[in-house]
Amino acid sequence: MSCSGSQGGSLTFMVRTVWLSMRSAIGDELAEFGLTTSQYATLMMTREQGGKSVSDIARDVGSTRQAANEMLGGLEKAGLIERRPHPTDRRTHQIFVTDEGRAVYAKAHAAVNRREAELEADFTPEQRAAVREWLTGMAEACR
Repeated sequence: MSCSGSQGGSLTFMVRTVWLSMRSAIGDELAEFGLTTSQYATLMMTREQGGKSVSDIARDVGSTRQAANEMLGGLEKAGLIERRPHPTDRRTHQIFVTDEGRAVYAKAHAAVNRREAELEADFTPEQRAAVREWLTGMAEACR
């Protein structure tokens, strides 16, 4: 089965191929900041909404709880996140981005934005808007 842009290709595998290619391109940018794509996504999500649990983060980045916990350990060791006890569930910790984490995220985000702009350079503004609208719609339809 082809993952190319042909009409007969599986949409699911075409999206997967694009994701893996973009992940590699973005991963190259993030390496400069000592981050993986999962760590970057975690900083982005917890910066926007602090207090997520390990299980929440695992679900959001598409990993197991154990893998998310290990990934968070690296962020915590680097001083980019902190775990705080949950106010009502003593078995759960909440994840928050530190000031250092916000600073690293801001620099990494600028690099990611530059790389994404390079990847989108040959597309018209209308094409970019259509792709973003489609991706958002597909994500909502899959919920």
